[in-house]
Amino acid sequence: MKIVFSIWLTLFACTHAAGLDFTETRKELHAPEDAKVVTTDFDFTNHTDKPVTIRKYDAACSCIAVKIQGGKLRYEPGESGVVRTEFDMGNFYGTVDKTVLIWQDDDPEAKPSITLTAHVIIPTLVSIEPKTLKWEVNGKPDPQTIRINMAYTKPIKIVSVSSTSEAYSHELKTIEEGKSYELVVTPLDLKTPGLAIYRLTTDCAIDKFKVQQAFAQVRRPDPVTAAPKP
Repeated sequence: MKIVFSIWLTLFACTHAAGLDFTETRKELHAPEDAKVVTTDFDFTNHTDKPVTIRKYDAACSCIAVKIQGGKLRYEPGESGVVRTEFDMGNFYGTVDKTVLIWQDDDPEAKPSITLTAHVIIPTLVSIEPKTLKWEVNGKPDPQTIRINMAYTKPIKIVSVSSTSEAYSHELKTIEEGKSYELVVTPLDLKTPGLAIYRLTTDCAIDKFKVQQAFAQVRRPDPVTAAPKP
């Protein structure tokens, strides 16, 4: 029993010897659909018996701003603090992980000792499936369909569809006004590779969902999959 207790004490000491002890290093956040910035606080305490300094901190994405409470970087034994992250949601939607790296005291440049992660779940009000339609050069010019579904408390209507290429024809079908649509795309020429960008403009009140994009592509066959089997 004494041996087990000694091992536990050793592990406990090792856990906190690294420096600052964060209550959570990963947080899950459910963002409102109209939020522009999501803020997350990571609380920590210096549980060691010596001062600990945050030497450097850095966000893995320019969309994350990092602030440390009061700008304080040195923490005496028993002192606590907060690392605040502010995620600029921009045009992000779906599920994203945003990380912040923290270097303490003598951490090597290539190996920060702390990684904080904000796991952000952002509502997808306009879902497009698939995002890209694909045909092969000299293949069959069969029509393909992009399905657009709205997931909002209010109807979201598609008010216009435009394309960057005249090499495809398209037809927008209304399945349920403000809820469900289909965009049927047909290539007119499969002799050469090409890409079309479809711009779907909606009447959504939330800016980042007003314009959505989908793609149509004619590409050369993959040489690996196209090669005949021996």
